[in-house]
Amino acid sequence: MKKLDEKVFQELYQSYGERRDAIQKRLEDFSQVQPSQYFYELVYCILTPQSSAINAVKAVERLQTRSFYETPFDPAPVLAQKDFYIRFHKTKARLLLQLRERSPEILAALSDSKSTTVLREWLVEHVKGFGYKEASHFLRNIGHHDLAILDRHILKNLKRFGAVRRIPKTLTPKQYLKLEKQFHRFAEAVGIPLDELDLLFWSLETGEILK
Repeated sequence: MKKLDEKVFQELYQSYGERRDAIQKRLEDFSQVQPSQYFYELVYCILTPQSSAINAVKAVERLQTRSFYETPFDPAPVLAQKDFYIRFHKTKARLLLQLRERSPEILAALSDSKSTTVLREWLVEHVKGFGYKEASHFLRNIGHHDLAILDRHILKNLKRFGAVRRIPKTLTPKQYLKLEKQFHRFAEAVGIPLDELDLLFWSLETGEILK
């Protein structure tokens, strides 16, 4: 990690000060998510890669309205809606059906008192469509802490603020964990919790503090 110059440091803290209350409120919202909603949070994290978060939220709402969990159906037509199109909707539809089939096992594992990192490893191994990013995203969205969600928005800002020297073209599991450690060191250096920095970086790119 390179040393932050004063101008960049001030820019970071100004942005954080402007958004801190909203960021902390969003993190509090995550901690209040009930187990009855875990399935749809899993669905959301399968849908978001390569698609907008807003479209994923709308698709999840439509699936919930149609009781996808209680009475599974082919979700591909829902994901293909023009108003909230999900890229690779056929592939993701298959992933959602597999998720629903294995949901009792997955939800049972989530109720165990595993550590956050152990739980993430379990999700990566057992939820098709989940890598470290998706598993971290899901766990953050149900109230877990200190996991990096290394999407393109976060990686761009880690490089911008000097936390990493370069962004790898492909992100292997080994590289992911290495970058996560660098993110942790940067968060400690600037005195802002990693979870809050994650949402700050996201909002700097999108203008919104979503999930």
